[in-house]
Amino acid sequence: MRRKITVFLLIILCFILQNTVFQALSLASVSPNLLLVVTASFGLMRGEKEGLLTGFFCGMLMDIFYGRVLGFYALLYLFIGYGNGIFHRLFLDEDIKLPMVWIAFSDLAYGLLLYFFLFFLRGKFDFAYYLLHIIIPELIYTVVVTLGLYWLIRRLNWWLEKHEEDSPGKEEF
Repeated sequence: MRRKITVFLLIILCFILQNTVFQALSLASVSPNLLLVVTASFGLMRGEKEGLLTGFFCGMLMDIFYGRVLGFYALLYLFIGYGNGIFHRLFLDEDIKLPMVWIAFSDLAYGLLLYFFLFFLRGKFDFAYYLLHIIIPELIYTVVVTLGLYWLIRRLNWWLEKHEEDSPGKEEF
């Protein structure tokens, strides 16, 4: 129960920060995707199931507040969390290279899928502009913010695992 509440509060906090503080700190009208960092991090640290569930809830928040179709962002984040969870077996807690690469890859995939479904299918074919002015800057900004946020998420996960070991019955997400 502690894990569920903590992850829920982390998702809410990152959503609020992403849409308030980091919107004010946007560079060239681009802000980092904190929910993607949370989704990918929990997928890498905890596996497919937790990545999938974390991604679903992050996406549902985006759908409720910004989506035109309920479920689009939920499905997108769900796939990102599950995809990162596949690499859970390769995850080393102290190595930051793999999470950085997969978060960057996840942000690239996120940007490309958004372009395809939200712009390309509506007849907006200026892919080079979208790539150079939206996808790449967001990817760089997200990776830079990941350096600090990932460390916090890793410490939080370590703390939760420590308390789960102390409790009599190990609970899952």
